[in-house]
Amino acid sequence: MVLVLSACPAGLRGDLTKWLLEVSSGVFVGKGSARLREEIWKRVCELCRDGRAIMIYSSDGEQRLRFKVHRHEWEPVDLDGLILMKRKTSEGKRYGRRTGWSNARASRRARTPAWSRQRGKNDNIDE
Repeated sequence: MVLVLSACPAGLRGDLTKWLLEVSSGVFVGKGSARLREEIWKRVCELCRDGRAIMIYSSDGEQRLRFKVHRHEWEPVDLDGLILMKRKTSEGKRYGRRTGWSNARASRRARTPAWSRQRGKNDNIDE
């Protein structure tokens, strides 16, 4: 079982060290029964307040693992038996490819004088 906490109280982290090993700040690893896992998850949800938590644990099935999330931007989604993590998006916010020119190109273009831009267009004309 792996449990990742962010923005959670220090008391919760200290409480979890009774059952799990903290390998990095906010990252806990351990092995336990399903009952212990459920009790730990209840405790995390109660004490987490404004923080976020993700738990990954082993289970039966094709992937051999499952996910639990609490107040997180990623949510587990089941796609034909395969569980993937999907980022929640707010209304109108896209995570796709941006269109248009980059900010660097726009600022470079603004610094270039207009006469040099015109000269570049007319270089192919034979005089």
